[in-house]
Amino acid sequence: MGSKTGKFLGVPYDWRRPTMERTKSRWWNPDEPRLFTPKVVGWGWDVNLARLFGRRR
Repeated sequence: MGSKTGKFLGVPYDWRRPTMERTKSRWWNPDEPRLFTPKVVGWGWDVNLARLFGRRR
């Protein structure tokens, strides 16, 4: 059985059960420099909305 997190063909995946902490860190994290972060659950990327809207702490 393979790992629940990692990359396949350069695309990140995470098959763990989502947590509120991980969801917040991927969807709304002003300290994260990336606009696109690995998906909370599944294969691909999510958008860091704090970065998109230019929010800072």
